[in-house]
Amino acid sequence: MYQHRFTCGTGTDLSPGKIVCVGRNYAAHAAELDNAVPEEPLLFIKPATAAVPFEAPIHLPPGRGSCHFEGELALLVGDTLTNANPADVPPAIAGLGLALDLTLRDLQAELKKAGHPWEKAKAFDGACPLSPFVKLDWLPDWDGLTYSLWLNGELRQRGKTSHMLTPVLDLVAYISSHFTLQPGDVVLTGTPAGVGALISGDRLEMQLEEDWLRVETSVA
Repeated sequence: MYQHRFTCGTGTDLSPGKIVCVGRNYAAHAAELDNAVPEEPLLFIKPATAAVPFEAPIHLPPGRGSCHFEGELALLVGDTLTNANPADVPPAIAGLGLALDLTLRDLQAELKKAGHPWEKAKAFDGACPLSPFVKLDWLPDWDGLTYSLWLNGELRQRGKTSHMLTPVLDLVAYISSHFTLQPGDVVLTGTPAGVGALISGDRLEMQLEEDWLRVETSVA
């Protein structure tokens, strides 16, 4: 069963909760999928059962079409946030990590065409591999973070928080105005351009900054 972890090798006393995600928070990603850029953050939720350790092999759901990787910056919530202001957010973030928002792209397209919710394409078991979290004993430059994803050794995604349509602190505050964020919840902040389909045998690596965090996984 998945449990939150810190990179320092210690566990946390935070039980896994909901995973709140934002769609199309990078204009280039919206463009690559031929989607309109939303006027405000586009939110959806993955349940705690979607979370798995990043290093565990990815098992592609059989018979459900193409499964895409979407590399994202993840925030571990440490304190309750409700109707927060951006200035309230930093003390409530317990850690920074990396995540994959796995997406059944063919199924998502069918659901969108029918005007149905996306959950079956986004919230299936194992749909959110999560890395250990870097424990925040200091305040990072929230608008100056960089993370990268390699597929089979080829750089495919490089995300910069400065390129987000809704910056990190504003995004978390916005989310808290719609859903109370509780200790153990995770926020995924959106994916940059470069997403693509996975096949058996693929290897994925992600890195946060130059030396904060590096994780890898493979597709079974």
